[in-house]
Amino acid sequence: MNEFVTVIGGVNMDISAALTAPFVPADSVPGQVTLGCGGVARNIAHNLRLMGHEVKFVSIFGGETFGEMCWHECQSIGLDLSMSERSENLRNGLYLSVNDQTGDMIAAVADTDIVNHITPAFLEKRIGEINAAAAVVADTNISMESLMYLIDHCTGTPLFIDTVSTAKATRVIKALQQSQFKRLHALKLNLLEAQIVTHCTTAREAADRLTAMGVGEVYITLGGDGVYCSNGERHEHFHAIPSRVINTTGAGDAFIAGIVHASMQQTPFPDGARVGLKAAHAALLSLQTVNPDVNKYLHS
Repeated sequence: MNEFVTVIGGVNMDISAALTAPFVPADSVPGQVTLGCGGVARNIAHNLRLMGHEVKFVSIFGGETFGEMCWHECQSIGLDLSMSERSENLRNGLYLSVNDQTGDMIAAVADTDIVNHITPAFLEKRIGEINAAAAVVADTNISMESLMYLIDHCTGTPLFIDTVSTAKATRVIKALQQSQFKRLHALKLNLLEAQIVTHCTTAREAADRLTAMGVGEVYITLGGDGVYCSNGERHEHFHAIPSRVINTTGAGDAFIAGIVHASMQQTPFPDGARVGLKAAHAALLSLQTVNPDVNKYLHS
């Protein structure tokens, strides 16, 4: 079995504000502002690298200072960027978030237009190497057409998709509906995203709808209530690990990285969800989007 994971999707410069006083609309509030490399796919790749996996990261970086900073940071953590590109004419992805003093997000803005350049043609040039991986992970920052290309062309390699947000979650549903083979190994989404894309109320109903569409394993994260998972035959609800939340940003990215890590370790369904919850727990305890000690929590 191949040892590396291919991760496809966005890379952003993250500007994160953590308030140290209650939020007041239309006013300046004391807090701490940090700058670092992020993006859902990049965060997943970073977590997987910390978990001990070789990772080939597929993305497009901007040509300005933020793009250069992200490129060098990805190299510094050991990501293989041989399938990525830098474009001098494009602005790098940018993500701006504000968290209240409890660590919960108040608002965020994602400027990720550059990811639209990860087209089916872009992926087609790399599909042989993509499929040489033990697992492929993609986020829905890439277009519906590119997601559909991956669903139809990741042959013999399990494909995991993270829905990213309510605004982008429908892309994977449309991709599944229009794909030729309608096969997707695993889909991770939160309850609100699941409700929106399936028009169902409960996690169980949504999971049943998604497995009927061709998703092999569904993981619906429930925040403090843990995760609901199903493969169409087995349904499980795992409770979250109690923790003092410092920062919610990045917990979902860590969760899916944990799922992929478990899959690489041949962990049977649905026990991989426990690994995902441990990784998410580590993210919640860190001021950083990716907890540099995540691997320690997987073995606790």
